[in-house]
Parts: sequence; structure tokens; C-alpha cells
Amino acid sequence: MKLYKSDKFRFIAGLIFIIIIYSWYYLFFITESGEWLLLPKLTFHLIRFGVTILVYFIGTFHLGKLKDKWMSSIWHLVHISGLIIITSLGLFDWFIMELSRDIKNFAHTIQEILISPVLYVAMGLLNRSLKKETA
Repeated sequence: MKLYKSDKFRFIAGLIFIIIIYSWYYLFFITESGEWLLLPKLTFHLIRFGVTILVYFIGTFHLGKLKDKWMSSIWHLVHISGLIIITSLGLFDWFIMELSRDIKNFAHTIQEILISPVLYVAMGLLNRSLKKETA
């Protein structure tokens, strides 16, 4: 079964949007100069969380319109699970006690997985591979 042109265009458009958000985030907020450290802690965390939510909604919009609904389901499962983990850790850090550096690095890794275009591309490659097997 061939990937329809509208599906392909929608998938590529979603990928481009995610790459733009990801690049913008790293160019302006996670730079080697460390100027982001001058931001108030709450502002920085809200920006990080906002970028993660934005990538989630872009993926939801672009994968949700494809014919294969399972891609959308996996996207939701991965993102909602990751968001629950990082939100729980963040709330614990803010309101109960400060987390260790290792746990904070774990949360940053989860956030990186959620905003990286690699997850989106991997889903597209998996979809393409499975379609070749069924054809």
C-alpha cells in the first residue's frame, strides 16, 4: 500500500515544524554560553514544558490526520507517559524537596526524547516498514 501524497505532505510538514521548534529551543535557550541560566527558574521551566507541549500538539495534529491511527496512539502513549514523569518530578522538586542531579538529568533526557524529531521520524520509518510487509 502506497503512502498517499497528502499523508506524505502532512508527515513532512509536521517534521519540519518539529525541527524548527527543536532548533529554536536549542539556539535560544540551551546554548553553550549559559545565558539561559540568567532566566528565573520558573520561566525556564515553563519554556521547557511549553516546548514539550507544543511538539506534542504538532505531532498529534499531523499524525492524527494520517490513515494509520496506531501511529497517533503510540505518539499519545509516549508523550503522555513522559509528560507525567517529568511533571511529577518537577512538582516534587518544586514543592517537596530538591531532586538529585542524576534524577534531574533523567528528566532532561525524557524531555529531550519527547521534543526530538527522532521520535517522529522513527514512527514514520516504522509505519513505512510495516506497510511494505503488508503489501
